Amino acid sequence: MRTLLFILVCFVAITSLVSGILIITHPDGSVMQMSVDLLKTSPFKNFLVPGIVLTVLVGGTNLLAAFFNMKRSANRYNWALAGGVMISGWTVVQMILINTIFWLQFVYLGIGIVIMLIAYQLKGKALI
Repeated sequence: MRTLLFILVCFVAITSLVSGILIITHPDGSVMQMSVDLLKTSPFKNFLVPGIVLTVLVGGTNLLAAFFNMKRSANRYNWALAGGVMISGWTVVQMILINTIFWLQFVYLGIGIVIMLIAYQLKGKALI
């Protein structure tokens, strides 16, 4: 379970950091083949702010979770739990703001939920 948790937080960290940086450097969405029309129901005119949030909050939290997991820190499961909350929260807010659903959102939402469940279980808490 520890290995799976580590793999999942690393996956989320890497994909969030890379995607976020690409979005920040190309806020029109062109590099990710996204149109700013996706943002018409959101408060954003381009992808700059969402890119910063994705990079710093989602990618950064999961990167710290991976780091603390490697160091076997006492807080490693708390960081993983926070990383799961970040990716799940990001995905739900994204679905609400853009008012569009893509299959990849369900993949990341599922990964976030699995991260939270594993981290909670490894903290020694019973799920049932």
